[in-house]
Amino acid sequence: MSDVLALAGVSVVRGDTVILDDVSWEVEEGQRWVVLGPNGAGKTTLLQLASARIHPTSGVVGILGEVLGTVDVFGLRPRIGLASAALAERIPPRERVRDVVVTASYGVVGRWREAYDRMDEGRADELLEALGASHLANRHFGTLSEGERKRVQIARALMTDPELMLLDEPAAGLDLGGREDLVRRLGQLAGDLAAPAIVLVTHHVEEVPPHFTDVLLMREGRI
Repeated sequence: MSDVLALAGVSVVRGDTVILDDVSWEVEEGQRWVVLGPNGAGKTTLLQLASARIHPTSGVVGILGEVLGTVDVFGLRPRIGLASAALAERIPPRERVRDVVVTASYGVVGRWREAYDRMDEGRADELLEALGASHLANRHFGTLSEGERKRVQIARALMTDPELMLLDEPAAGLDLGGREDLVRRLGQLAGDLAAPAIVLVTHHVEEVPPHFTDVLLMREGRI
């Protein structure tokens, strides 16, 4: 096994606020981690670091053999599958669902002048089908329910066959039926030995899918 994610003495400070405080943590190939903690514990900031969206104030962040601050993050990000509310807010409401998924190939949000072939679109359709969302392929993202949006985001996160999968509160805002369906599907993904290392953030233990084997407990920016 080798580390796909390694944090050493990492802190994130904004103004006078310490969001993460001296965090050290490692995720190895094939592991399925859940990050638990109350609101404000630093869970989402941890995932922003792990997805190369922000840099630490101090400490070292290693992702897929690269070190933040010494690597082109635009080349690194497509190797990481990310599903988060912050990313969903950037998706144009009139973007077709199939395009929401396929644009992950270029690490962009919103289809513009990129060229995609039939294999790209075929993979997007396969992922949507696996997540029970194939019937949404030609819908506009802005017309979807919260549960439908979550499934489309996860399909997008899987589009590039990532080496690391990050899920930030994927069941947030779902009703009971939608949550149970999503947790079941995530459990199937986690049980697939070919799936990448997965990190799932939540503050509800009932949202932890089967096959997750490791837990990181956080409070006030610390482990």
